[in-house]
Amino acid sequence: MSALHVRDVTADDVPAIVAMLVDDPLGVTRESPDDLTPYLDAVAAISADPHNRVLVAERDGEVIATMQLTYIRGLGRRGASRAQIEAVRVRSDLRGDGLGSQLIVWAVDEARRQGCSLVQLTSDASREGAHRFYERLGFTASHIGFKRTL
Repeated sequence: MSALHVRDVTADDVPAIVAMLVDDPLGVTRESPDDLTPYLDAVAAISADPHNRVLVAERDGEVIATMQLTYIRGLGRRGASRAQIEAVRVRSDLRGDGLGSQLIVWAVDEARRQGCSLVQLTSDASREGAHRFYERLGFTASHIGFKRTL
């Protein structure tokens, strides 16, 4: 099996990413592959922001996983930066093969390279398997998150 290659997203990757978002119990109700325009707009905006990245993992030139990595500078922790990991998805037919672990390890290493002192993420309360996955990778469920739909 060839090595995993992580890189920044391009517009050509959007159909594969949207397919992964739709192939998810939560995403199936809120995503739509019928019109890629909002996703392409988002990729353009995120790519233009130096503190924000959408990444894809590919093997043999095929996109098989994705995540978003955002760098946040704060006043707390003596003005430290943190990395926020979001929207982690691995193609459903490849889950359980260690790709998610490789992707998260890559993100943690990249956060260190960018000078972050903390890596954080959120996971939907219903995703108990994901919670166990993140705990195995050294993350601690230290906070309770809140969201408000606008």
